[in-house]
Amino acid sequence: MKKKFIFSIICLFFVMGSFAQEIGNFMGMARTVSPELGESDVTFRYQAPYADDVDLSASWINGTINMRVDTNGVWSVTVPMPDPEIYTYSFVVDGLTVSDPNNITMQRDGNRYFSVLMVPGELTENYFEANERGNLEQVWYNSPTLGIERRLFVYTPYGYADSKKDYPVLYLLHGAGGDEDAWSTMGRACQILDNLIEKGLAEPMICVMPNGNPTQIAAQTLLIEEKQVEGGGGMGMMGTSYPESIVEDIVPYIESRYQVDAKPKSRAIAGLSMGGGHTITTSLMYPGYFQYICPLSMGLMAMPGAETDNSEQDAQFQALKEAGYELYFLACGESDFVYESAKNLDAKLNEFDMEHTFYVTDGGHTWSNWRKYLNTFAPKLFK
Repeated sequence: MKKKFIFSIICLFFVMGSFAQEIGNFMGMARTVSPELGESDVTFRYQAPYADDVDLSASWINGTINMRVDTNGVWSVTVPMPDPEIYTYSFVVDGLTVSDPNNITMQRDGNRYFSVLMVPGELTENYFEANERGNLEQVWYNSPTLGIERRLFVYTPYGYADSKKDYPVLYLLHGAGGDEDAWSTMGRACQILDNLIEKGLAEPMICVMPNGNPTQIAAQTLLIEEKQVEGGGGMGMMGTSYPESIVEDIVPYIESRYQVDAKPKSRAIAGLSMGGGHTITTSLMYPGYFQYICPLSMGLMAMPGAETDNSEQDAQFQALKEAGYELYFLACGESDFVYESAKNLDAKLNEFDMEHTFYVTDGGHTWSNWRKYLNTFAPKLFK
């Protein structure tokens, strides 16, 4: 028995030895801190005593920066603090890209994982944790429209569990390459809503974040095989199966199981990129169903080639105008590759004399803008 115990201890220390960054915590060695934010700079560190070369690769830096090693095998580099924002970075160790093992804050973008640097400031103050935090649930629901059981994320605001009130709902859609996890991780949607609600800047609301890929049962991280569905479901006006499932499957599910005010005045739909296309399509297919419509980094694509017959589309915009809405919030960056399509949508709304906001920012097709957009339009909802 004693021999088995000793053997188990030896195995334990062997496993621990494979985690070089962690072993210091058990052996009384100084912990490797990374990233370490100073007043005007930030230091990154990576312990790799047998590496020949370690570089820093970061989203705000062009190329890579070489790191220097000390006598303890810790590579480090100090760089000027970037402006307040959320950034991603990684290390390139002898040509192999790795995450920062000393930083528990990670971000998944499709199949890619990155370490995260959050720089505090006025722009990012709502991206950090609030004092009063809501809950995020992973929910399975049936989608008869798509013929599969699917997963979505549901945010409920602080105090929801003890409240008897009915809440309005924001249906928040991701872009191509994302899934139901995108807005809560890269978009910091829960933190943004928590902070806005706590400050009294936004109405307490439920936020539903579904998976906009109609072939996916859930995010690829669950390793569930995808299923082919008919009807497409692509961006904008080109697919209808997913927009149909939003209204026919998702909204009824939410309104039957959560404390929801099931009226159009308490429904909002918003989405970025592909999700912006789904937002536009859904609002035109079901005029009046959502009183708050917020397409982000998306618009009306001009089809190449011959003149396009817009009579059907024009009829849909006329129907939306007649049905009425409380807010139409269109946002896009000036350097975004879809900016011209956003201008096309702005022109179409002006053509039909439809009241709307065209919120134009710097920057392009990035989460930096999409977080900013949510932070801007959420206070305008359900007023």
